[in-house]
Amino acid sequence: MNLWVLHKRPTGMVEPYELMRLREEARDLDIRFVTVAPEEIDLIVSRGGRRSIRRCGAEVELPDVLLPRTGSGMDYFSLAILRQLEHLGVAVVNPSSAIEAVKDKLYAHQILAQSNLPIPRTMLVRFPVDPHLVAQQIGFPCVIKLPVGSYGDGVVLSRDPASFRDLMELVSGLDRSQSLILQQYISTRPGKDLRVWVIGGQVIGAMLRSTTDGSFKANISRGGDGQAFPLNPELERLARNSAAALNLEIAGVDLLFDGDGYSICEVNSAPGFQGFESSTGLNVARQVLEHCRSKVKFLPQLQQGDGTIPLDLACVA
Repeated sequence: MNLWVLHKRPTGMVEPYELMRLREEARDLDIRFVTVAPEEIDLIVSRGGRRSIRRCGAEVELPDVLLPRTGSGMDYFSLAILRQLEHLGVAVVNPSSAIEAVKDKLYAHQILAQSNLPIPRTMLVRFPVDPHLVAQQIGFPCVIKLPVGSYGDGVVLSRDPASFRDLMELVSGLDRSQSLILQQYISTRPGKDLRVWVIGGQVIGAMLRSTTDGSFKANISRGGDGQAFPLNPELERLARNSAAALNLEIAGVDLLFDGDGYSICEVNSAPGFQGFESSTGLNVARQVLEHCRSKVKFLPQLQQGDGTIPLDLACVA
């Protein structure tokens, strides 16, 4: 199987953990693994079919499967690459429409709510913001989020109307056109949440994340602590249904403890798994690759002399 992984070029010298692990497991599974940066790709929209993708100016063999790993950094051009490959019959995991939906946090919550899944009460606001309406509909404390973001960036907690007004004055001074998402603060277990991994409709495991600095955000990428969490029927049902509602084959579902049950905080289309593998002992990279391989029903023989060259020889990153 030929696999492309669409990933932004690393900013440092060290390869991201997820790419390193995927590359290791691909080697053991005899998968031809190549990382591709969006800026290396040119799209030609014509009747050219499978010759409509170029990397660094050269025609290349198309993959059997594309695994997008750009997360919330998925921009218009990257989505265009996914759509083009989908039209050319390449299996894209996750599909472009699902990634686009999940990137927009409000839209994702609209889909989850329409599927009758439990989410914190959510409100979209624009300036000027009426604190009295916020108090009536959401209450305080409340969580304030940017519509797009990851790793806990662009998420703050406003504890009372006074601090909320001060924050709104600051944000409006920077950009009055900015829309914000406000959410009910779930206080059952502050500073703790669950990351649940779903692959191919199956829950493979869960991790309890706990803040270590007093923050209400428990992201491992921000220094949070992780440990394996036992699965239960309610947790599994919510994680599976969340991924299904958003049409995600691979998903990281974040759940908040809410009374005796859970609320869905958000769903990620390209979740990191360094902390998850370390905490649970699960081989996430291998399970991701095995799912990608399951999408390939027939591997055609490569045409000789068709003018294309292997992707990993097309250019030097």
